Amino acid sequence: MGQPQQPDGSEGAKPPLRIGMVGYAFMGAAHSQGWRTVGRVFDLPRRPVLAAICGRDADAVRRAADRHGWAAAETDWRDLIARDDIDLVDICTPGDSHAEIALAALAAGKHVLCEKPLANTVEEASAMTVAAEVAYRRGQLAMVGFNYRRVPATVLARNMVAEGRLGTLRHIRVTYLQDWLVDPEFPLTWRLRKELAGSGALGDLGAHIVDLAQYVAGERLAGVSALTDTFVRERPLPVGATSGLSAVSSAGTGQVTVDDAALFTGRFTSGALASFEATRYATGRKNALRIELNGERGSLAFDLERLNELSYHDGTEPGAHAGFRRILVTEPDHPYLDAWWPPGHGLGYEHTFVHQARDLVHAIAEGRQPEPSFADGLQVQRVLAAVEESAEKNSVYTTVAV
Repeated sequence: MGQPQQPDGSEGAKPPLRIGMVGYAFMGAAHSQGWRTVGRVFDLPRRPVLAAICGRDADAVRRAADRHGWAAAETDWRDLIARDDIDLVDICTPGDSHAEIALAALAAGKHVLCEKPLANTVEEASAMTVAAEVAYRRGQLAMVGFNYRRVPATVLARNMVAEGRLGTLRHIRVTYLQDWLVDPEFPLTWRLRKELAGSGALGDLGAHIVDLAQYVAGERLAGVSALTDTFVRERPLPVGATSGLSAVSSAGTGQVTVDDAALFTGRFTSGALASFEATRYATGRKNALRIELNGERGSLAFDLERLNELSYHDGTEPGAHAGFRRILVTEPDHPYLDAWWPPGHGLGYEHTFVHQARDLVHAIAEGRQPEPSFADGLQVQRVLAAVEESAEKNSVYTTVAV
């Protein structure tokens, strides 16, 4: 690992893995960075090729292709899937189109990477999972993109939990706080419309922290008790956006149809208690994801705003020397880091997408089920559905469906 490509980008006789991406905005740019960089950092069994990118606006998608290094641009995802120079379809669109695109790509014999949350409903996610399982028997792979699993520090935390460093888990608490909706004049984007986004802070941020908590803990949530709220229920329409909205007022505003914040407690299968908070109204917080696990023998904490670090307390140490200590996760024997920089030279957010691409390329080359699979994405979707059901029933404890 860690050997760069030749200056011309070639890797000898390694077979190409030709990528087609649907979507070119925030996540499209992040995924493009991952695909463009991964083969120049890691020694891969196949050579990623940025074959084509797709978006509805011809001029905008062409600019995105030029900016991010894609060889071709399409304006219809069906045309992209039909291309014979595409091996893998990477879906970076709003949630309402995930199922349709993924099912078509799998039916066409492509591998699939789909951004989180997997879908807008459990029913859609179930159909995608069944199709992925059938496709796997034909040699096709399907993975959902929970990129925070690819932070070296969170992988190290999972390994430490699995090694028994914390003993039996007692508490898991997770928060994901942002503030980009605090201004009531912020426009009614697609993320605030249930028909497009599925849910609000719950699906956008809550999906991440549910998956991360289950990943690090190595077990699943059994049930939840939840509250959700929408603080600003009407917002200005974006310029030119007057069609396709179910509730548009004469003042040029539309209804927010998703949650602004979700707060829920839960119990893991082992009996550990958990608390979760996801909001886009935490004034002053930009991308503040934090997880802490407390066990009978110790504790671990991770903060995304200090993503090259873990805080670890070894509860077995003598009291006079006990306390949390900082682990700087930049050593070559830490996850992923043998391919990067000397110790102490930290990584950032974009590197999680490089690691995601690396893991998927290896899974495809080895013919093994990638993680997280569509089945993992479905399980998270079932947790989100249980949260919504509990909130609708005024915080009644709701069992997560199996």
